[in-house]
Amino acid sequence: MKTKMDKTLGGILVLLMVLMVLSVLWQVFSRYLLDSASSFTEELSRYLFIWIGILGAAYASGQQTHLAIDILPPKLSPVNRVRLRIGINILIILFSLTVLVIGGGNLVYVNYLLGQYSAALNLPLSFVYIVVPLSGILVIYYKVNEIIYPKKYLV
Repeated sequence: MKTKMDKTLGGILVLLMVLMVLSVLWQVFSRYLLDSASSFTEELSRYLFIWIGILGAAYASGQQTHLAIDILPPKLSPVNRVRLRIGINILIILFSLTVLVIGGGNLVYVNYLLGQYSAALNLPLSFVYIVVPLSGILVIYYKVNEIIYPKKYLV
């Protein structure tokens, strides 16, 4: 199941990156060659960048490529290393739940209630911010998976 999630999320990230590159290329082309700047590409690129950054952080968390300080784990026995990783994963789950899922969900809800729309794309801002709780759910999924299968993720 994790492998399928990795491939799906990786594919979405690649697609978002391609769309952002095409958007920026169109902006450059329209501004300098057509002498008429496109009105929506800057905003589209900004929102795609937000999505790539936040979803990319969830993907990095699932691949164990996020920032970590490895001073203590090499000094521990394999059993204690697993315990430490489980403890860290529980803290990450709590952080993701409170900040990303609950806090991000509140951000989406408030923007939905206020009916805020982006200037150029006329896109509901709640749609732009939905990536925050979505990313939190993905991080929780990956970390629960690591808790269930701890030996698989030992370094």
